Amino acid sequence: MTENNQTEQHLETSAQPGPRPVVLRACRDPQRWGRIGADGTVYTHTVQGERAVGSWQAGTTDEGLAHFARRFDDLLTETELLESRLTSGVADPKQALSRVRTLRDDIVEPTAVGDLVGLTAFLDHLQRRAEDCLAGAKTAREQARARATARKEALAHEAEQIGTESTQWKTGGDRLRTILDEWKTIKGVDRKTDEALWRRFSRARDAFARRRGAHFAELDRQRVGARSRKEQLVVEAETLAESTDWGATASRFRTMMAEWKAAGRAPKEADDALWQRFRAAQERFFSHRSATFSSRDSESERNVTRKQELVAAAERIDPAGDVEAARAQLRSIQERWEAVGKIPRERVKELEARLRAVEDRIRTATNTQWKQIDPESEARVAQFRERVEQYEAQAAKARAAGDDRRASTAQAQAEQWREWLAAAERAVTSQ
Repeated sequence: MTENNQTEQHLETSAQPGPRPVVLRACRDPQRWGRIGADGTVYTHTVQGERAVGSWQAGTTDEGLAHFARRFDDLLTETELLESRLTSGVADPKQALSRVRTLRDDIVEPTAVGDLVGLTAFLDHLQRRAEDCLAGAKTAREQARARATARKEALAHEAEQIGTESTQWKTGGDRLRTILDEWKTIKGVDRKTDEALWRRFSRARDAFARRRGAHFAELDRQRVGARSRKEQLVVEAETLAESTDWGATASRFRTMMAEWKAAGRAPKEADDALWQRFRAAQERFFSHRSATFSSRDSESERNVTRKQELVAAAERIDPAGDVEAARAQLRSIQERWEAVGKIPRERVKELEARLRAVEDRIRTATNTQWKQIDPESEARVAQFRERVEQYEAQAAKARAAGDDRRASTAQAQAEQWREWLAAAERAVTSQ
């Protein structure tokens, strides 16, 4: 095959599709691709004919051709290295394209002997690949930029929601720190957009920090107020702890408990200490009340027993024989009855009804006896009237002295004698 035919084959190959238009090898046969003229001019073969690529005067023609062939081999080696780096993705497509163009420009006026047509086709192919890689890299960068921008948009939006809405202060603060850590890892956003998004994120963080600070400042203010209010309640509780006004004080303690809860939380250590004091005062009062009520209940039960004994004794009185003796026994029982202390409310009606029944029985017997009395009845009426006046005077004197119990007893006796007086008067009238 002639050199021209070989060159034509290189051109046809360069136009064919495929990953690489030619397969070049190092120039092992320089005489095939060039010659040195008698004047030392070095020529190489091209499709347009021979081209001068340099001059050789230093040695034999073989040495000269070998020297210029090594230059070709250096160009080929660099071109193959660029191809390998582009294929592996190691090379920067922009730098690779710039270098390919430089090499392409170098072989326009070559200083080497070899398959320059094939090398030109190889460089053209490599230039297209570098341009494709550059375009692909640009597209990838744009896509990566779009993804990075979208992610930072999403993070900024999330931060804004936290900044204006969240009241989960710890969770929100932790999330903002996580967003910041992720933000630092996101690269590739154009500077103007990145700065705008950063301003949004920073404003959101500041808004959250301000709201959180205001919240805890208000919480501190409330806690100071709660502490002051609870100290007041503790002082009041400790004052009431010794009270014996059981009903009103117990009601106040229940109200104070509601006020304690409504006051809110004081600082923890102070709150715990105040609560211990409040509870101690409360327990002291209720323990005292419980002990008093227990003692009072025991006394009430003893009083019930005493009154049961008195009413039983009253029920044993027989007025049929001696009415005056019966009345005397009843008066004695009534005096002792009044001297007995309080009994449970549910027992009062029963026992008093039994005693009134005895009183009615003796009153009836007395009335019956009066009807049978001789004319001395009028004298007895006068006597009864005197006794009424006597007991009323005693009641008035006891009230003046502030002795309510003695006044009540005397008044009851006056009322009893008044009833007997009325009965005596009726008896006199009916005779």
